[in-house]
Amino acid sequence: MTLVVDNKWGSETQPGPRHVAIIMDGNGRWASERRLPRVEGHRRGVEAVRRVVEASRDLGITHLTLFSFSSENWSRPAEEIKDLFGLLRRFIRRDLADLHKNGVRIRIIGSRTNLDDDIQRMLDDAVELTKENTALNLTIAFNYGSRNEITRAAARIAQDVKAGTLAPDDVTEELFGSYLDTDSLPDPDLLIRTSGELRLSNFLLWQLAYAEFVFVDTYWPDFNKTHFEEAIAEFQRRNRRFGGRTVRSTA
Repeated sequence: MTLVVDNKWGSETQPGPRHVAIIMDGNGRWASERRLPRVEGHRRGVEAVRRVVEASRDLGITHLTLFSFSSENWSRPAEEIKDLFGLLRRFIRRDLADLHKNGVRIRIIGSRTNLDDDIQRMLDDAVELTKENTALNLTIAFNYGSRNEITRAAARIAQDVKAGTLAPDDVTEELFGSYLDTDSLPDPDLLIRTSGELRLSNFLLWQLAYAEFVFVDTYWPDFNKTHFEEAIAEFQRRNRRFGGRTVRSTA
């Protein structure tokens, strides 16, 4: 499946973001305020994922990266982790065919440590099935922590230097980036975090160096296309200089 979508949102003077990264936060508080079990918040959060993926295609976003499960989330109660993994299994089984049909390419970043074998197989199958799609690059940060990603990259570089396949003088920002999980992906232009929290929570610390940040008070289960468009409109009001005087895009 190969679809080509033009960026419908931006203009030459006010370019829209090509790559949007989202910290999906607030599922638990959404449920708590409604006196519902936390799993209900996570279930509604999956529905929000579907809305945002569809909206991304409508708005001409070419890359969407979602922070799904952090390497720090293992500290949550075992029952909640079980529920989260159950939702992931159901999401892949229910939505993978539609994502593929709509030209969505799926990529997974993060560590495979501690993941059940069936989860790893499902993730690998989703990546393999959709690898030729081009309408939207959907990257799922699962069991992901940016410090862990950077540490793993540094360790691989050190191993290559030790093995003699890489010289220390060859280590540049570009080469270092090629050792990260996000190799070949453009850096995000826009980061959105829901729920009103104002921090990165160990998400894409390297890749977000020049991204614009937009924090919204809405809990993730309530996030919709209107919120997405408002965040993009805020992005367009920013003047991106990347440390210089000329506005440019990373896409």
